[in-house]
Amino acid sequence: MGLIVQKFGGTSVANTERLQNVARIITETYRQGNQVVAVLSAQGDTTDDLIEKAREVNPRASKREMDMLLSTGEQISCALCAMAIEALGFPVVSLTGWQAGFQTNSNYSSAKIKTVHTERIQAELDRNHSIVIVTGFQGLNKYDDITTLGRGGSDTSAVALAAALKADLCQIYTDVEGVYTADPRHVKGARKLEEITFDEMLELASQGAQVLHNRSVELAKKYRVNLEVLSSFANKPGTKVKEVVKRMEKTQISGVAKDKNVARLALVGVEDKPGIAYRVFSLLGKEDINVDIILQSIGRDDTKDISFTVKRDDAEKAADLLNEYKESIGFDHIDVDKEVVKVSIVGAGMVDDAGVAAKMFGALYDADVNIQMISTSEIKVSVLLDENDANAAVQAIHDKFFGE
Repeated sequence: MGLIVQKFGGTSVANTERLQNVARIITETYRQGNQVVAVLSAQGDTTDDLIEKAREVNPRASKREMDMLLSTGEQISCALCAMAIEALGFPVVSLTGWQAGFQTNSNYSSAKIKTVHTERIQAELDRNHSIVIVTGFQGLNKYDDITTLGRGGSDTSAVALAAALKADLCQIYTDVEGVYTADPRHVKGARKLEEITFDEMLELASQGAQVLHNRSVELAKKYRVNLEVLSSFANKPGTKVKEVVKRMEKTQISGVAKDKNVARLALVGVEDKPGIAYRVFSLLGKEDINVDIILQSIGRDDTKDISFTVKRDDAEKAADLLNEYKESIGFDHIDVDKEVVKVSIVGAGMVDDAGVAAKMFGALYDADVNIQMISTSEIKVSVLLDENDANAAVQAIHDKFFGE
């Protein structure tokens, strides 16, 4: 007997038929002698629909009230799933995030989990021998206000529960059969990986791969949660995410990721003197605007240019903020380009192979794709490209590394 935490995404519970399928997966796991805690997302496009309803009423609704609204999506899917499990004749109880003990900070719409009090869940598992269904993506802050964890937060809820309950396994069910070398829905020849390291998965998630939320991977690595990604639509083994993996053959990279949520800002004609970069990026940091790739040109005529990327939704906010301090910073003007994407390759073996970046750049040259910016780390190379070149670039890079 083991304790298994299972998480099901929005596509897995999108309608009655899929909810009943999820109920069968959960009850089959329970029938095999396991204790089961299942974390559910809202059904299908429910969250998007709720956001649209809010905009119709108040386009500038407070984040607190948005959290109050958006938390209802997960409650619906959990209650319906519990009903489906009841219909199959199994003991079950559904709990909201706060009933399940999730305590968060007060950063509405993107709250961080502070702790999980598991007494209620443990009692349901041990005393009542129930299957426990928990709403993902949400918790309660110190003011007893409902908070949400941001998009992808249900993954984080599931891993946090697995860590707090010391679960034997945490299974993340999605609409694909595991972690692939690229998005199999858009890239020909994408291969499923049997296993991948936490570090590689974290980089892929951070660079735009949508299989797992990056915060959930960070938690899994920190608390050594046994993690598996698999499909709710196919009864097949998935991909294991772990500290160390065995590679039977030399593989330079584990995958290619594309991130469309990117914009490039360029400060043109910045004064070439000490402290300017600090002033620019400290201003952005105070407004919680995350900066990714940074490129500073060589000075000319006592000026230089500083280019950097931010999330696309933050582009106008960042530009307005810097223009507000234009005189004190000292620059000519700001260029904003939202028609860009970031494409990345990730692999733990890259650090020992000097030719990986050149191979990536060769693939882009062969595909006649121009590179705007480059960023590297020990296990990642990222390039900024024109949005129109993104799909061709990902396919060309994937073919170069995995098509031979």
